[in-house]
Amino acid sequence: MPRYFALIPAAGSGVRMAGELPKQYHELSGRPLLHYAVACLCAHPAIEQVFVVLAQDDTRFGRYDWGSFAPKLEPLYCGGETRAASVFNGLLAVRDAVAATDWVLVHDAARPCLARDALDRLIDEVSDDDAGGLLAVPVTDTLKRANGEGRVAQTEPREQLWGAQTPQMFRYRLLLEALRAIDHRLATDEARAMEDLGFKPKLVKGDARNIKVTYPEDLRLAELILNSHRAGAHG
Repeated sequence: MPRYFALIPAAGSGVRMAGELPKQYHELSGRPLLHYAVACLCAHPAIEQVFVVLAQDDTRFGRYDWGSFAPKLEPLYCGGETRAASVFNGLLAVRDAVAATDWVLVHDAARPCLARDALDRLIDEVSDDDAGGLLAVPVTDTLKRANGEGRVAQTEPREQLWGAQTPQMFRYRLLLEALRAIDHRLATDEARAMEDLGFKPKLVKGDARNIKVTYPEDLRLAELILNSHRAGAHG
């Protein structure tokens, strides 16, 4: 039976966040953002191991206590210049531990609000799919395409449009081949690489609360969402 592994690329600098601290280490309720992604994935019984891909010169990861996640959590100091390069390097680093048909769930370090039911849904709906899949939400806002002067050029139809989230779940060997074949500067997510290989990944209904922290103000929203998760768990 195929096994399930998770991989978190966490080698970026987060240039859109304030200050020099890499985004994954900005604190949220007293813990780094990365903690919440690790905690959710490590807590899932189907996931055998969680790999975190760090920058080669990362000195911050070791300052935190990750002991509660051992031995399920393993840091990999092989991050690349782009997200795709970090994922690719991470896949290469674990080639002796992961089989070709095993599933790899790639999750953003800056998505701290992943809910257990969304993760369950992804695994349940994709585990029998040849192409793999990803969490995503249908686009509900009206979309405007801008011109070069910051004005509306036209309104884009939103029918059949989805906003991609993570985790994105693919077979190890296929994802490795897809990332090997694509320009890492163009692969903004794993699904894009799989699309270029000819696959049509399955869209699995995600959760609007599974936000990606990009700007400083997103930290407050993420904190509110996490508090609501905790209240629901104890309600």
